[in-house]
Amino acid sequence: MILAEKIIKLRKQLSWSQEELAEKMDVSRQSVSKWESTNSIPDLNKVIKLAEIFDVSTDYLLKDDIEIPDLQSDGKEPGSVQINLEQALHYVETKRLVSSLITKGVVFCISSVIPLFFFLAMAQTGRLNMTGNVAAVAGIVSILLMVSVAVSYFIKTNQYQAEIDSIENEPFELSYGVHSVFQEKLKDFQNIYHFRLSLGIFMFIISFVPLLVASMFMQGEGLTLMMLIVLFIIIAIGICIVSPVSAKFDAYNNILKDNVKETEKSKRAKRAEKLAAFYWPLLVAIFLGWSLWTMDWGVTWIIWPVGAVLFAALIGLMELFEKNET
Repeated sequence: MILAEKIIKLRKQLSWSQEELAEKMDVSRQSVSKWESTNSIPDLNKVIKLAEIFDVSTDYLLKDDIEIPDLQSDGKEPGSVQINLEQALHYVETKRLVSSLITKGVVFCISSVIPLFFFLAMAQTGRLNMTGNVAAVAGIVSILLMVSVAVSYFIKTNQYQAEIDSIENEPFELSYGVHSVFQEKLKDFQNIYHFRLSLGIFMFIISFVPLLVASMFMQGEGLTLMMLIVLFIIIAIGICIVSPVSAKFDAYNNILKDNVKETEKSKRAKRAEKLAAFYWPLLVAIFLGWSLWTMDWGVTWIIWPVGAVLFAALIGLMELFEKNET
């Protein structure tokens, strides 16, 4: 197979048009057309760039007797599975579905306290003819129901586990061309990821501001409870913004992980995620227990800003211990 045929084959396997390949090569479409029609031959620098884009060796492109693509990346683990472009794209879609289920479950967990705050606010203001005891019972029942729905979403994620294990928990290597495609996808996606991540973090930071303003400048436990509802709604919105893009970004990096070493930044992020999975549910439990015990919602809200500062301090402490161990 000659060079022209190999360029056509590799381009079509990646579903690229001549225009798309020309754009990646920084040449005209006519140049690509001439290469594929054997009217001209790309110079050595162009051949090297073609090898990088298609993720094959230059020997494969230049030597007519080599029919099977020779991957550029070396040192693959023995027994690793081969992941083609279709499988890689399916993995990203599966991660998106799993993230959607987890996001719904987390939002239901966070929102489960909203009915409780609403009923207690109605009891405080004398509306709906509710007493404090009735409001507490109705709110606790709502928490149990919504947490049950959340758990059902978490359980549904198990059906996709087998589909993502081959990439996340087993050694693999990418078929030729897949690495370059996902590098392009990751590069195009990074601006969206950083914008939405920043927006989500901003939502988390400002979530307790309405509650703080209401507590400082307005009176009434009913209003404080309503501002607690606003706080949890803002947090839920932030999670809906951050979770999908984080899952997609993580999926792209997992596809590329056979060629990308785990950075210190990614290690810190994973440690923070593990701490957050334990820390925030515990903080919610402490807040609800303290609030229901004292029924002083105008004071117990202070646990949120204090908890946020403590979380940052714990992350710093973990980093300190990690450095001392190394």
